[in-house]
Amino acid sequence: MLDSLISHDPKVLTEKKPDEIIASGVVESLQNFLRKCIIAVLSYGPMPKHIAFIMDGNRRYAKSRSIKQGTGHSVGFAALMASLIYCYEMGVKYITVYAFSIDNFKRDPSEVKTLMELMEEKINELLENKNVINKVNCKINFWGNLDMLPEPVRLAAQKLMASTAENTGLIFSVCMPYNSTSEIANAVTELCKERRDMMQGQQASGRNGRPANGGACSDISVSDLDCHMYTAGCPDPDIVIRTSGETRLSNFLLWQTTFSHLQNPDPLWPEFSWRHLVWAILQYQRAYPYIEQNKDLAKKQL
Repeated sequence: MLDSLISHDPKVLTEKKPDEIIASGVVESLQNFLRKCIIAVLSYGPMPKHIAFIMDGNRRYAKSRSIKQGTGHSVGFAALMASLIYCYEMGVKYITVYAFSIDNFKRDPSEVKTLMELMEEKINELLENKNVINKVNCKINFWGNLDMLPEPVRLAAQKLMASTAENTGLIFSVCMPYNSTSEIANAVTELCKERRDMMQGQQASGRNGRPANGGACSDISVSDLDCHMYTAGCPDPDIVIRTSGETRLSNFLLWQTTFSHLQNPDPLWPEFSWRHLVWAILQYQRAYPYIEQNKDLAKKQL
C-alpha cells in the first residue's frame, strides 16, 4: 500500500501479470482491514498525542548489507514516510524526528556533504510529490539553527514549511541541525532580549528612569522559557523511540522529555515497521498509569 505513496515507478505496474495484480490487491485489502482492527483495539487504551523518533542505525543498516552509505538513509526515509501514515491512521497528532544533530557536522566532510545533498533531494521530492503530505494533511516544521545549513537545503526547507503552513492535520517536525543545548540557549537569548526590550519600554514611560512595575518583569519562569522553545505550542512527547537498541537521548528534546516514555527497540531505523510501532504503543499503555502518577506528584511539589 505504502509503496504506491512513496514511489511511482511505472515499471512496477507493467512488469506484473494480471493474476499478480489481483493477488496483491487482495493482500493489500486484507492488510488494511487487519490494521484497522488492531488500531480499533489499541484505541481502547490511552493513545499518545506526540511521538518523537531518534532515527538511529541508517549507516549500520547500509554497512551490514554492503551497500552505499547514502542508500541506508534513503531506505530510512521510506521507513519515515510509512511511519507518518501509520501514526496518522492511529490518530497521533504530532510526530517529531531527530534528523541531523549539530554535532554531526563534526563527521567526515564528505559524509556531511552527502547527507546535505540527500536532505535537499528528499525535501524537493516532498515539494514535487505531495501524496503523503496530502494524505495526512501534514504541516511540516524544521526546528534548529537553519543558518548552519547549506543555502539550497535551507531554502528548500523554508519553501516546504511555507507550502504546508495552512495544513491542519498531522504536525511533522524535523529537528535539523539541532541539539537541545542549542535550543535552550536560543530560548534564553530570545527571552532575555524580550525582557530587556520590555524593561526599556517601561523605563521610558516610568518616572525617574525606574520601571513602572518595580522591575517585576525581570523574573523568569519555566513557562516563560517554554514559550521560546522550538516546541512552543506543541505538547511534550508521550513516547521517545530510539531505534537500534541505543539508550542515549543524544541531546534531543532534553527540556521536553521529563515524563516521556523512553523506548529503545533493537531494529535499525530502516527496519522499523508497523509491528514495532504497535508494540511501542502497547508498552506506553502499560506504563501509562505510572507516568500519570509521576506527573501528579510533580504538580503537588510545585
